Amino acid sequence: MALAPILSWEGLGLVQGNGWLFRDLDINIAPRDRLALIGRNGAGKTTLLKLIAGQVDADKGKRSVQPGTRIVTLEQDPFFTGYDTLLEFTLSGTDAPQRHEVEAIADQLGIDLSRKSDSASGGERRRAALARALAMEPDLLLLDEPTNHLDLAAIEWLESWLQRYNGAFVAISHDRTFLERLTKATLWLDRGSLRRKDIGFGGYEAWMETVYAEEARAAERMDARLKIEAHWLERGVTARRKRNQGRLAKLWEMRAARAAMLTPQGAAKMALGTDDAKSKAVIVADHVSIAFNGRPIIKDFSLRITRGDRIGLVGANGAGKTTLLKLLTGEIQPDSGKVTLAKTLEAVVIDQQRSLMSPEKRIRDVLAEGGDWVDVRGVRKHIQGYLKDFLFDPGLVEARVGTLSGGERSRLLLAREFARLSNLLVLDEPTNDLDLETLDLLQEVISDYDGTVLIVSHDRDFLDRTVTVTLGLDGSGKVDVVAGGYADWVKQRQERSVPGKSATKTAPAAVAPPPPARKGKLTYKDQRDYEMLPTRIEELDAAISRGEAQLADPDLYTRDPAKFASLMAALDKVRADKDAAEERWLELAEMVEG
Repeated sequence: MALAPILSWEGLGLVQGNGWLFRDLDINIAPRDRLALIGRNGAGKTTLLKLIAGQVDADKGKRSVQPGTRIVTLEQDPFFTGYDTLLEFTLSGTDAPQRHEVEAIADQLGIDLSRKSDSASGGERRRAALARALAMEPDLLLLDEPTNHLDLAAIEWLESWLQRYNGAFVAISHDRTFLERLTKATLWLDRGSLRRKDIGFGGYEAWMETVYAEEARAAERMDARLKIEAHWLERGVTARRKRNQGRLAKLWEMRAARAAMLTPQGAAKMALGTDDAKSKAVIVADHVSIAFNGRPIIKDFSLRITRGDRIGLVGANGAGKTTLLKLLTGEIQPDSGKVTLAKTLEAVVIDQQRSLMSPEKRIRDVLAEGGDWVDVRGVRKHIQGYLKDFLFDPGLVEARVGTLSGGERSRLLLAREFARLSNLLVLDEPTNDLDLETLDLLQEVISDYDGTVLIVSHDRDFLDRTVTVTLGLDGSGKVDVVAGGYADWVKQRQERSVPGKSATKTAPAAVAPPPPARKGKLTYKDQRDYEMLPTRIEELDAAISRGEAQLADPDLYTRDPAKFASLMAALDKVRADKDAAEERWLELAEMVEG
């Protein structure tokens, strides 16, 4: 029997500007719902979250909350002004949590709450806001980009906490891995309507493509063109899937080539066989070391970065990622060793520069200095066409920067910086505030970029989809050099931690690319698989969620090691089955489209 909702909205509507942002939405949140709230930038996700919290008045509809329900919001940008210390912020308000509860969570997150608010970093503020929200023991937790500014250790801690959490939560996040691991149902805010499906985020894209395909078929039957947003007409699911497959195939090839250049120990071969290979080197680090106040940050690090490499830097906050990035770009010099940069290197650095874009400026001013044409890496392009490339409505050319959402400003920053002529691209936490479609676009742009890319990011899925080499820092000064993405780095660390097994005995293995799609007419079995596999994938997603929920018990391994091992083996098999099913469905989809 379904549990009664702890919160519901009936016929929710909100006017924004000259029209309805959304209208006639029905929302029901049950006591243990784990909901992903999905939608492109500007769709109104944060506004909807505020309506659920009761922080914004609706223009239409009825909100019902079960008596005694405690609703807590983790805002994307918490307001710290007026609070002397982080502790003062966490204990503010009439509904403040108990101090000992806040301090216990802060200790697990590794945050010093005595730190002054005005000098705290974004990561420290995010941890403090998390400690406050979680210590309030909510029945319903509303999370707006909870992983922003968190390092990998903090993200994994939060995931573990949410897996044990007994209440309900709604999460807006660009972090695919976070959503796939935690959510059991999806709310999709799309063109003013809200759809719900009881599948986790892992099944969202297949569901989305099914919905759009049904709409397209309905439009064809009506002999009318489907009225759908410009970004969809320009970047339909069919075209995007083909580009994604081509991009991934290219990434596999690049990783395989890079793995062949790495020694079994993970350090790059400094001497390559031909002059041609040497000429392609753009950054060479030769036995580089640096320390601060006697603490080693980087120890005896060597790497040859060649033209076209996509390098990801990962590790906990304070592990030395920024220091290594500055060494590789020549911003600082090592204590010993040498870093050599190609004389022709022209770098573009994209970091948190949103403050440089004045709210009063028009989009035309930001991209084209007030004109109609943008110089895109030496090629002139009309500003309206360039806006469409970055998923903007061309009619926004006269809009002020201040009217854009945080995600749209990030997208505008990317459009501005990618237009510049360069052969080295440095991305510092590029995924913050971006919606999933913009992340897809960013991955495409990186894939098509002719130069070298250095990426500092805590977004595990983004790294797995973009980088050819991962530099993993553990804070001791050692840098792991791994061919592949974040998952490959984690796998190597796990192999090293197994007694009697050394990851250094074998060279990094390049995973074989997916098989090419067959051409020709579908057989009866092919057609049946094509129709049945989406349901099968949803079932496997549900099985993965059940297995992960069982493994979330922190005492299981100690209490019953055999059961823990059995569950892990079963979960690995289900994940492999899901990967195979998805690969098969994509192959069949390309055959259908062909």
